[in-house]
Amino acid sequence: MKKSLPETPIDRNCALQFLVFPKYRLYRHLLLLLPISLVLYSSGPELGEPTLNLLLFCSLFYTNMNLLVPKLLFKNQYVAYLISVVATVILSTAIYMAGYYIIMGSLNLEGVNIPLFCTLIFVLIAASSSIKLFQKWILDKEVIFELQNSKTLSELEQLKNQINPHFLFNMLNNANVLTKKDPEKASQVLVKLSDLLRYQLYDSARDKVLLTSDIHFLEDFLNLEKVRRDNFDFVISKEGDLSGVQVPPLLFISFVENAVKHNNDSAKSSFVNLFFVVINDELYFKCINSKPAVKAINSTSGGLGLTNVKRRLELLFPSSHVLKIEDTQDSYCVTLTMVL
Repeated sequence: MKKSLPETPIDRNCALQFLVFPKYRLYRHLLLLLPISLVLYSSGPELGEPTLNLLLFCSLFYTNMNLLVPKLLFKNQYVAYLISVVATVILSTAIYMAGYYIIMGSLNLEGVNIPLFCTLIFVLIAASSSIKLFQKWILDKEVIFELQNSKTLSELEQLKNQINPHFLFNMLNNANVLTKKDPEKASQVLVKLSDLLRYQLYDSARDKVLLTSDIHFLEDFLNLEKVRRDNFDFVISKEGDLSGVQVPPLLFISFVENAVKHNNDSAKSSFVNLFFVVINDELYFKCINSKPAVKAINSTSGGLGLTNVKRRLELLFPSSHVLKIEDTQDSYCVTLTMVL
């Protein structure tokens, strides 16, 4: 199943959409031309002919926005851009004087404030540059956001795929051992294993699964272990309203698998107890297991699953989860709290 990327900042912000999306370009231009026209047509004679000014200002605005900024400023040609701006101001002044002569029939510029006119040109150029730079900044952030999320999804998928073969390898190895010792139990193991694989292949392909389904998966897994070991017992406790609660798939199996793997004790009974509590949109998970009297020689192996689930929690719940691990002489306890 193809996973969809999360909403980007632009998707959630109408103001940014208006400033960036092409479908709003006409409205942006109208919103810009309206105040400029009001200023020019309501000003006195110090700015000269308003229609001529409006045409000239618009030409400057769009020339800078669509030509000078993309071709020079965005390509880090700062000196060439500054020279072009100065040349544009000089050329605009000359064009204005020529246009004024054509319309008015003379070059009598008495009452026209040329310094004010040049200042307005600089303001328009700065405004158009700022708008273009702001749009580019927003779009660049959008690309970075999408790349980061794409990388995150790929990493999550890779981590989950690392968990699945590790789990499958352990179960097939168990079935292989039981085939020689107890064929009937081996058959039960393979039947339960098929149910587990069905869950992994289909349900775990989704972004989220029902918490009750994931708990049922863990129960099947522990029942499978109980078939293999006579001195093993487990308890799954559920409190709160778990119906409809969704979680990332295969989030708890690494903790449970680690608990089962490192509590095998031939001298005494071993146990794994799981607790699920949902209160006020917060999920509390606890996995506690007994420890063997004699520590296994290779007890440090198989840490890949725990490393992966820690990384998944960092990616999925970066600031909304708390993971605690308590390792005592007789038990090993994992406590996970996360906001749903």
